[in-house]
Amino acid sequence: MNRIPLTREGADRLREEVTHLKKVVRPQIIEAIAEARAHGDLKENAEYHAAREQQSFTEGRIKDLEATLSNAQVIDVGKLNAGSKIVFGATVTLADEDSGEEKIYQIVGDLEADIQHNRISVSSPIARALIGKEEGDIADVQAPGGVRHYEIVSVDYK
Repeated sequence: MNRIPLTREGADRLREEVTHLKKVVRPQIIEAIAEARAHGDLKENAEYHAAREQQSFTEGRIKDLEATLSNAQVIDVGKLNAGSKIVFGATVTLADEDSGEEKIYQIVGDLEADIQHNRISVSSPIARALIGKEEGDIADVQAPGGVRHYEIVSVDYK
């Protein structure tokens, strides 16, 4: 079975989500089911069916997260000694060669990627173009609008 790469922070976020689902969401669903049952006929009780559907979704999510964590290869980015070379977990500052605009991305596992928090998947086109490069190199990224050229300004492992 393939080991799923996760940063230590990403694994911690997934563990927190499992804990939240088990200790907060699950009891709320159980309470909602009990309350809906008290209303009587379950065949036509929309609240009961909605609560059961939410319970099914939540239990599935818990199972998925636990399976992911048990098969994960957790990588402590702070202990990586890659120097200025870009590898999994690196936080990279890029400068767009056309506009000069700077962007900062951390290269993370597929499950923890979140563009709103500047975490990109190791399998994304940008990350694939960056892996193996060093500070000062130019990365050519195939984007939907054509090839984009980024200068690698800095590489950090926090």
